[in-house]
Amino acid sequence: MERQITIRHNQEELTATIHYPLKESAHGSRCNRVPLVIICHGFVGSRIGVDRLFVKTAREFAEDGYMVIRFDYIGCGESSGNYGSEGLDSMIAQTRSVLDYGLSCADVDPTRITLLGHSLGGAVALQTAVRDRRVKNLILWSSVGYPFNDIVKITGRDVYDTSVKSGSADYLGYSFTPVFFDSLAQGQPFQEAIKFTGNVLVVHGTSDEVIPVDYAFLFQKVFWMRQEGRCDKEIIFQADHTYSAGPQRQLLLERTRDWLNGQENIQQEWQHWMI
Repeated sequence: MERQITIRHNQEELTATIHYPLKESAHGSRCNRVPLVIICHGFVGSRIGVDRLFVKTAREFAEDGYMVIRFDYIGCGESSGNYGSEGLDSMIAQTRSVLDYGLSCADVDPTRITLLGHSLGGAVALQTAVRDRRVKNLILWSSVGYPFNDIVKITGRDVYDTSVKSGSADYLGYSFTPVFFDSLAQGQPFQEAIKFTGNVLVVHGTSDEVIPVDYAFLFQKVFWMRQEGRCDKEIIFQADHTYSAGPQRQLLLERTRDWLNGQENIQQEWQHWMI
């Protein structure tokens, strides 16, 4: 079962789709509560994803017993507002508003919360998880590592220069302000990663021409330096930035589902041991 909803964030409305679990979690649940996954899309993206990546992802997670929320950031998809007028801090705050909504659902277990972020959404998800201890697991798909450099590489330096000189610049019909680019320069995922204490899955494709696959190894190295939390890495051969080819996309979803379900099994075993 799926339902379109609207989540208020300050003066804006975030359009979202909520997927209800199609079956009771195979891992058992406390008081019949279910785990929650929130999907954070990337730069100038939407909750649908390229080639419906997030739609398929959410539906498969729901089959495994998860409640899933995928949403459009301000100015993207069907949400209100202007995407390029605010920056990373705003996207982090929006993600936390969606998290607030998810936790307000009676069926959600507050101890089983996962953020999944793709590309720039990976950097947003990571920095949200660092700031919000309610997030227990983190999944990074082809995550941005150096937000300013990575995004300016995508838009072209001329877009950034025009924004600084004129106060705004057009890219694909979006109007980007210096505030947006300044916030990217301040975002440091590799430096902040060490602050997250939960478990992490890092996934990247070897044929990603947008964000280097080397970032996956750097993320894993930083996450391994922590005193708490484990980090697993999956490198998918010949996968591009959006996992657009069928075999690579299927492998992405299989590996991610296996990892998520593994986290559920670990937690269930821990609960039984505690009892």
